[in-house]
Amino acid sequence: MRRILIFPAAAILATLALAGCTANSGASDQSGGSMSSEGAPMISVEGDKMVSDSIAESPRQVITTGYVTITVDKPVDAAAEAVRIVEQSGGRVDGRSESAPVNGNAGSATLTLRIPSSTLTATLDKLRALGAVQEVSLNSADVTMETQDLDARIKAMSASVDRLLALLSTATDTENLITLETAISDRQAQLESMESQRRYYADQVSLSTITVNLISEFIAPTPDPDNFFDGIAAGWASFVAFFAGLLVALGVALPWLVFLGLIALVIVVIVRRRTRKA
Repeated sequence: MRRILIFPAAAILATLALAGCTANSGASDQSGGSMSSEGAPMISVEGDKMVSDSIAESPRQVITTGYVTITVDKPVDAAAEAVRIVEQSGGRVDGRSESAPVNGNAGSATLTLRIPSSTLTATLDKLRALGAVQEVSLNSADVTMETQDLDARIKAMSASVDRLLALLSTATDTENLITLETAISDRQAQLESMESQRRYYADQVSLSTITVNLISEFIAPTPDPDNFFDGIAAGWASFVAFFAGLLVALGVALPWLVFLGLIALVIVVIVRRRTRKA
């Protein structure tokens, strides 16, 4: 009976060790290598060639980021148009901030855009048409090796979890069940973490991140008069502005003046009638 219990435990420990080695080695276990009779690793040239060919044939995974600065007449309106252009291309807006006009400029806007990498050039051309382009900067990072490594590790870890689940379905000893469940929980946590990283890379590769700065030209305030004729012009402009403002104020106050006049007229009539009766 003791031998029967020792054998499943040894098998479980061997499986856990194999699963750990498989998860740690990642893609190297998939490259076609084998072990010699003495336990030393033997390199398979044909297997390595197949892996190299697979890497060469797989599409490159490139993350593109950058920023664009554009001078426009109305930054807020231009921001709305930029959002429309990006959404039509299949992208989205991850951030948006706008500043109101102040100190002689028409305001500004900053957009964080996620643009499909397949239409990045065409979309940037449409954004350039919003105004005068001041600065463009694009950076690319090749993450092909990282994504392939993650794919291999995810595949190996999934196989490890499947093997442990198969052992769990046949285990009857309580201690073995606890050991297997702990190992499976640990492997699944690692697998979910790697899958989350892979989804992040996929999102960054498929959608480029571009920051668009929309600014306006500074408009200098009207200078003070520095000679006699400029003083006359400024005085006349002030004179006209004064009476224009006075007319506006009179127009605003006129309805109130009429209303108060009617009230005053009613009061006068009432007072006169009382005076006659007296």
